[in-house]
Amino acid sequence: MAKKEDGINALNQEFRRFEGVNKGQEYRLVEHGESDQFDDDFVIQTCDMQAFFNGGEEGRAAFAQELGSALEEIGFAVLSGHEVDTDLYRMAEQNVAEIFEKTTLEQRMAFEAQRHGSVNQGYFPMKETTIIHPDLVEGWVFCRRAFDLDGNDDFRAEEFWPEAKYEQAFRQVVQAHEKLILPIMQSILQYLKCDPNLYNEKLTATNFGFRLNYYPAINKEDDKSGAGRMLGHEDVDLFTILPAQSVDGLQVFNRANGKWIRLNPEPGTIILNTGDYMQRITNDRLPSTTHRVSKPKIASYDKPRITIPMAVYVWEEEMLEVLPGLEPVKYEPISAIKFHTGITSKYYGDEYAVDK
Repeated sequence: MAKKEDGINALNQEFRRFEGVNKGQEYRLVEHGESDQFDDDFVIQTCDMQAFFNGGEEGRAAFAQELGSALEEIGFAVLSGHEVDTDLYRMAEQNVAEIFEKTTLEQRMAFEAQRHGSVNQGYFPMKETTIIHPDLVEGWVFCRRAFDLDGNDDFRAEEFWPEAKYEQAFRQVVQAHEKLILPIMQSILQYLKCDPNLYNEKLTATNFGFRLNYYPAINKEDDKSGAGRMLGHEDVDLFTILPAQSVDGLQVFNRANGKWIRLNPEPGTIILNTGDYMQRITNDRLPSTTHRVSKPKIASYDKPRITIPMAVYVWEEEMLEVLPGLEPVKYEPISAIKFHTGITSKYYGDEYAVDK
């Protein structure tokens, strides 16, 4: 494996052997002024979830068509009318800032990330998110077991959190997002002319990765290094729920023309994107779309960027199979843990993969 600093100039195809779905696109992992092109005309579709919640059968069908067509075209959509109290997002941002700004590195390192199941869970120090690129971000990943969601008598928040109050605060966000999982999946399945309820059981009390991302203000040294805030990548999950953030930097790769789209939706909306699990089970119909976080406008260099994406998975023992009716079938059934760890071993090393 090359030095991490080499990832500043790397191309995604250098890591092609890790992929579990077809990804023919080629791009630099970090924004590169000389070679990158930007698409300022493409508009990622905003889909109003009120049609699903309050529009009856006709509204659900219309929402499914709108959402499905957006995801099939670009792998991204923006959700409005989702009924999540946006005060939760303001509260969450304040708590993320407090965790990363008021705890010491030593305190955070006590929770250093380790694999549990398919997912590396815990704290990732600055520039240590992956082994292939020095991302300008600190991260902290919490999966279902880090929340008191299922009434387990032996749950202890202090095993996962620097203070129990953070579990209680972020649990509210997770519970609000859990209410969106089935509406989103049912709409996708309806769009693909599958039984909308096919994944109801698999996605009830399912696993997820809830991540706190803290991108500190950009100093001169990091600016000069050429590193990006987060390398270009595709999510490995079914889909990711990401509340919109006020500090810009999110860029989406359009496979159709090889250009990047700067995505800065309205505050209070949710960015939704499909991942590798979804591309696999939809037989490439819904792509796992490349995105990255680049430096913001210079005027925002002194501001931290805070995001709280929630990646939705199925449990490790589930099989990922192409959905009924999507033919010819391109992918054989595979266990979620083998699929997931095989892909993410590009970030953590070959030994991360589980071959079963």
